[in-house]
Amino acid sequence: MTTRRPLLGVMLFALTLSGARAQQGAVEHLKQTIDAVLHEADRAASHEALGKAVRPMLEKRVGFETMTKRAIGPGWRQFSTVQQAQAVDLFTALIIRSYASKFTPGERPVITYKGSVSTQPQRVEVPTTLVYRGSQYAVSYRMELTDGWRITDVSIEGVSLVANYRSQLDAAFRSGGAASVLKALQKTNNT
Repeated sequence: MTTRRPLLGVMLFALTLSGARAQQGAVEHLKQTIDAVLHEADRAASHEALGKAVRPMLEKRVGFETMTKRAIGPGWRQFSTVQQAQAVDLFTALIIRSYASKFTPGERPVITYKGSVSTQPQRVEVPTTLVYRGSQYAVSYRMELTDGWRITDVSIEGVSLVANYRSQLDAAFRSGGAASVLKALQKTNNT
């Protein structure tokens, strides 16, 4: 028994160290993503141009399918494969357009990263403080390790992006199923 305790201790330390490295990887991934978006924001001539410039990069770093699935909720399983793909594309466009509209070229926010907190295996939350145009915001990024770290939700001042859209999209689903959700997403993207 006593010879197993040191071995168990070494194994627990190794797992803790491995988890800490993984969490640090999430923070670095987030920093790189935000820096890349800010770099493009400085160069973009318009919000629309910024959205187009960052979409390919964000599609590799943000779990838009996961976000869409969670925003739609249980009704997601009733979408056909084609409808799911349409929903992901429309939701991705909506999020990127909304995100891009928040930037003003040449005005960079000051972001303080506060490390990361493991919420579940392969999931972390990275709290930040963002100061932009004289206002301070608490922004927390939820990330999951699936084929690399991916952002799967953003909470601003305690309000989850996914939960906010879920209340809207769930109502659309209950009123008319998948077609109603797609129509709502198309309408929002066209305004």
